[in-house]
Amino acid sequence: MVKLGNFLFRYRNVLFPLFYVLLFIPSMPLIRAQWFMIAAGFIVALAGQTIRVMTIGLKYIIRGGSKRRVFARDLVTDGMFSHCRNPLYVGNIILLVGLGIMANSVLFAIAVLPLFLITYMAIVRAEEAYLLDKFGDAYREYMHEVNRWVPDLRGIVETFRSMSFHWKRVIIREYNTSYIWMTGAVLIVMVKLARMPDDSLFHQLLPCFILTLIVLLTLYFTVRYLKKSKRLRDT
Repeated sequence: MVKLGNFLFRYRNVLFPLFYVLLFIPSMPLIRAQWFMIAAGFIVALAGQTIRVMTIGLKYIIRGGSKRRVFARDLVTDGMFSHCRNPLYVGNIILLVGLGIMANSVLFAIAVLPLFLITYMAIVRAEEAYLLDKFGDAYREYMHEVNRWVPDLRGIVETFRSMSFHWKRVIIREYNTSYIWMTGAVLIVMVKLARMPDDSLFHQLLPCFILTLIVLLTLYFTVRYLKKSKRLRDT
């Protein structure tokens, strides 16, 4: 599992966008209540985004590795990392699950989602092996005290009271992920409406969809410009 995780970590920038693309493959619906699935999925995805915002706002760690390999300078155990060892990954998983619910796809549920979960499980095992080798007993104790996947929210209020929350860091570090999943959500709804036997609602709402996509794209490039020009800093 560790070898697989190291391999997947190297190519995750190719694999993860692919999982999002697979959301749009035509498939039988899980249930007929399409609008319920769209609403429920959006709420779930928003929960995943919330977890990521909470994590990054309190304490950010670089998950990009070094030279496409697992890497960490320090062992981070505060902020949301005191409640879950992998809160950013948990947020990512919940995000994709939410989009999968919106897509209401049997194919995604039985094939794509399991592959996505296996990918993250392998990557986490590879990271744990690296951290154990680098930090030894300190990480072993951390593993014993904090869950790998399921957040333990006891003491979460005290965590927020004892730390500063950095909104600028959230905007700078999270604008790309936010843009991708929100745009994906809009496109999923558009595709669902366009595939309905009566596509009149799609044509009625098309101007709203286009406007929403333009607003999201404008916000994306605005934050990107502010970040690249260093007019918006996370410190």
